[in-house]
Amino acid sequence: MLKQEIRKKLMEVVGPSWFLDKPHELVAYSYDATPMYQKMPDAVVLPETTEQVSKVMKIAAEYQIKVIPRGAATNLSGGTVPVEGGLVIGLNRMNKLLEIDQENLTATVQPGFVTADLHQAVEKLGLFYPPDPGSMKTSTLGGNIAEGAGGLRGLKYGVTKDYVIALEAVLPNGEIIHTGGKLAKDVAGYDLTKLLIGSEGTLAIITEATLKLLPLPETKKAVVAMFKSMTDAAKAVSKIIANRRIPVTLEFMDQGTIRVVEDYAKIGLPVEAVAILLMEQDGTPEQVNKDISIMAQTCKDEHAFEVKIAKDEAEGEQLMLARRTALTALARLKPTTILEDATVPRSEIANLVDHINKTAKKNNIQICTFGHAGDGNLHPTCLTDSRDKDEMERVEKAFDEIYEKTIELGGTITGEHGVGIAKAGYLEWKIGKEGIMLMKGIKKAFDPENLLNPGKLFTETTRPRRVIQK
Repeated sequence: MLKQEIRKKLMEVVGPSWFLDKPHELVAYSYDATPMYQKMPDAVVLPETTEQVSKVMKIAAEYQIKVIPRGAATNLSGGTVPVEGGLVIGLNRMNKLLEIDQENLTATVQPGFVTADLHQAVEKLGLFYPPDPGSMKTSTLGGNIAEGAGGLRGLKYGVTKDYVIALEAVLPNGEIIHTGGKLAKDVAGYDLTKLLIGSEGTLAIITEATLKLLPLPETKKAVVAMFKSMTDAAKAVSKIIANRRIPVTLEFMDQGTIRVVEDYAKIGLPVEAVAILLMEQDGTPEQVNKDISIMAQTCKDEHAFEVKIAKDEAEGEQLMLARRTALTALARLKPTTILEDATVPRSEIANLVDHINKTAKKNNIQICTFGHAGDGNLHPTCLTDSRDKDEMERVEKAFDEIYEKTIELGGTITGEHGVGIAKAGYLEWKIGKEGIMLMKGIKKAFDPENLLNPGKLFTETTRPRRVIQK
């Protein structure tokens, strides 16, 4: 509970209706979409303007109060859990689309604007914002930027960090900074815009963003290929890229995921398939038809037992829905769904999936794998029950082994979910002690009192490495 004088000052900034500190009001702010992490904050404020965020942060700095920025809390790394209590700054009231600049092809938004709403707004004008994280119908753009979100269209178009060109942000001392601009070129000093993207609310609080837009593609088409071998599916992925065909999406589901999704969505997926690839291309009708034809033939050449090209965009959307509903379908099976985020070079996909399956079997747990095959970003998803301590120990051991193998294959511990709490123990595995020290130095330069989102990214104890049995 905050002192009365602090409570009064915060209420003067945001108004009594937008200051919350009763236990029943705080519960919803004690967790996010990541299972197994929860801690009650001391209070929540819901500002409406950058100036209010600045004033709140100055009060927090004066009284040395920990602050946790929060959007829709759809992140999967425990990034918005207030692990040390403190004050949650909820940014959902800052939810305006401020501008669509059709001359400079940009959109300027507040952090609480929902990602899918931006898609709809710009597409009405024949424009296109490519990043499409799986949570886009509820996630906010501020959260996407803070977490460095990816999405299904990342192979061809890149991810959130590739579209953010300017930011307004509030520093831990309450000062407001502006980075970047509506510019095609800007090398004036360090790139602070890129530094804040993916910083998970540990350096500054994003209060406004300017995003790059593209012309909306004329058309799109989807194709799905079914395989009896994971190796054949992986070879098809590599050959599609080697043929200089870069699809918008090139998604993968393993047999466990296929069966669960088909049971949930009932769209006719072949449950006998060991793997399926879901591909989509966009562009001019001529180029789309050519690319889809080449991708379909490549899959056949790599022993796909069935290849189906969607007859129109509606059928294509139905096919892609299968991939987008994967997490929802899997989450129905057990009380706890742990969705992880291992990324390897695309040439190593088959090796990683094989290792995941062997690891799951060895530890007697259920893991289904799906993800972005085109960029090597896989989501091994464990279906478990956090109340079963013995099983949770096996789950923990299995993911240690999976991430060690991921790094051995030249990969990384997270491709799009962020580090947060969930991956903090693995960060040194990826970047080394020197990398940790450098990142801590950056954190201290921005936030010397460690007020912003404490307990994220860094941990006192790095997880011990396990020896992988080869």
